[in-house]
Amino acid sequence: MILHVDMDAFYASIEERDEPSLKGKPVIVGGSADRRGVVAAANYAVREYGVHSAMPTKTALKLCPHAIVLKPRIGYYREISKTIREVFHSYSPLVEPLALDEAFIDVSGSIRLFGSASEIGKSIKQNIQEQVGLVASVGIAPNKFLAKLASDVDKPDGFCVVEENAVQEFLDPLPIKRVWGIGKATLAVFEKLRVRTIRQLRELPEQLLIDRFGKSGAQIWRLAKGIDNRNVIPDREAKSISHETTFASDVADLDVLIAKLLDQTEQVGRRLRRAGLKARTINIKARYDDFQTVTRSATASEPTDQTDIIWQFAKELLLSKLPDRPTCLRLLGMGVSNLDDTGQSQQLMFDREEQKRNKSIDSVADQIKNRFGDSALHRGLSDKKNQ
Repeated sequence: MILHVDMDAFYASIEERDEPSLKGKPVIVGGSADRRGVVAAANYAVREYGVHSAMPTKTALKLCPHAIVLKPRIGYYREISKTIREVFHSYSPLVEPLALDEAFIDVSGSIRLFGSASEIGKSIKQNIQEQVGLVASVGIAPNKFLAKLASDVDKPDGFCVVEENAVQEFLDPLPIKRVWGIGKATLAVFEKLRVRTIRQLRELPEQLLIDRFGKSGAQIWRLAKGIDNRNVIPDREAKSISHETTFASDVADLDVLIAKLLDQTEQVGRRLRRAGLKARTINIKARYDDFQTVTRSATASEPTDQTDIIWQFAKELLLSKLPDRPTCLRLLGMGVSNLDDTGQSQQLMFDREEQKRNKSIDSVADQIKNRFGDSALHRGLSDKKNQ
């Protein structure tokens, strides 16, 4: 069985924990409105006004003028995330982090030691509460897709188990938008077919979906039947490491997209270094508002784990390599592949000093952010052409 553990409103919950007077009030963690800031996290009180992550802070304050805006302390959040992951690893070595606030855990080999998957899930929730004073939602199911859906049931503080013999009972009533890969354009097609629930979706012929949507149609059909054969893969064993974000609403603001891509790049770089890996290929993935999905990649001359080098490739792919069309995205992601664990590279002599300098910068930056928070140090971003 697989667990999906998702911390509830992670950044905002930490701030509420540290300052109890914030509880019950609308709280936004993000950049300032007068500097084109973006919402990094929104607590449940402010979500009732329609505020969500990745929304410009200026827009969020129009929806909820009395919201309290707090500057993110990403380094601090990462330290708490590290403690939470130690809890995960105490139950299974098969932990696949998706972000600071969520991860998949395969507990199939842990049941003899710790009891059923349900008992493990409850124990993890309790340990997180005791160690960091935060609430997690847990979904337990036979595969990653189902576990992810289950963790969203009854949030916050959710706990849902989907047994193997009850998969369709769980899936059938859900709206089709809960299926990965179904966005606005796809929903419009299904609306014409009067298909609104997953049950109605799975009763369609697979070939019909393939004819309409190509390979993604077959994937949609399999997910509607609860079929997902992906394994939980720890970073150290992964063939690639990536992070992507599906926005609550489509994003056309290039500044927001650049900020999100940089955050993803920093997370991927940290995961590379934590796993003792280097990558040769950098990839980005962009899904447009009409559901066109585009991937672009670039290959470095030598494998690297340095955030600045990875970022130079990622930003170039975003700014220069996407199709010549309005950039309005519902999903943005980046990742690295062609991983190398040898720790060796064939650097030219005149490159060595710069490589050492970049490595030192990453190390020092990590230490500063861990101690003082992400806002204590910023990478130099000037204008859109040079970001």
